[in-house]
Amino acid sequence: MAMPLDPKKTNRAKGVMRRQRGRPVDGILIVDKPQGMSSNEVVQRAKRAFNARKVGHTGSLDPLATGVLPLCFGEATKFSQYLLDSDKEYWTRIRLGVTTETGDSDGRVIAEGSLAGVTRERIEDALQEFRGAIEQVPSMYSALKHKGQPLYKLARQGIEVERKARTVTVHFNELVKYEGDSIELELRCSKGTYVRSIAEDLGKALGCGGHVIALRRRAAGPYLERAAIALSDLDGEARPEALDRLLLPVSSAVEHWSGVDVSEAAADRLRQGQMVELAEPQQGGWVRIFETAEEPHFLGVGEVLPNGRLAPRRLVVSKG
Repeated sequence: MAMPLDPKKTNRAKGVMRRQRGRPVDGILIVDKPQGMSSNEVVQRAKRAFNARKVGHTGSLDPLATGVLPLCFGEATKFSQYLLDSDKEYWTRIRLGVTTETGDSDGRVIAEGSLAGVTRERIEDALQEFRGAIEQVPSMYSALKHKGQPLYKLARQGIEVERKARTVTVHFNELVKYEGDSIELELRCSKGTYVRSIAEDLGKALGCGGHVIALRRRAAGPYLERAAIALSDLDGEARPEALDRLLLPVSSAVEHWSGVDVSEAAADRLRQGQMVELAEPQQGGWVRIFETAEEPHFLGVGEVLPNGRLAPRRLVVSKG
């Protein structure tokens, strides 16, 4: 007599099937995010186009923003944190004299101020306060989470919570255009920097208010806007596999790190979590690891310890 099915086991089996939906795709896609779409919408569209099993982004852009949005597929998701932690470059246009609820043009206007006395010289002087290490209080309309809830969702419910100021670094912040009531800035900054907060704080410093009306990310870590593809480039392919040509290798996420080569035998030991001796002395720190077997390929990242041995930290399953 057949044994009755265990509902819990059946549900778990269904869960495994759901997780395995889609094909295994590994690599990094640099998308030029269009205005008006959320970063998650871009992820879902790319996932469908590639029929990919696993995709994630490396730091969201507001719907208002455009530009470089790296998407990590499959094994590349193991290295997304390094891209999240990387510096970013932006171009932004700020309207002076108007303050909005959200710090950008998507929000309701809450105050207007006079531009009398605002000159290029005053703007240049004020910008000096937004270079180097600065303190920022995250906007209530940011994606930062409070007890698991994004702040912007709480803000839309009329809820405001206390946010602690955070130290971020603005490597450069240059005025490239000043015309009428708008200015354009180019900046490079550390992770967690909110350009809309710079716009709001600059407006306060000038005594007139301000908000972002356009924002474009020009670089994220090693990825520049010239490498980004339009979402429309994903359309029209009958076979998802044909899109794989657009993917950058997994190793590109850490291409600025030093690299070390290891033998096939050493690679096997690293995969087992063991440390290995390096054939040649290396400076301590994190490195890319390449297995030099039949054909060299990216094994993952590791750390050269003070004793000169190489310890595995994050390895890939597939070749990248």
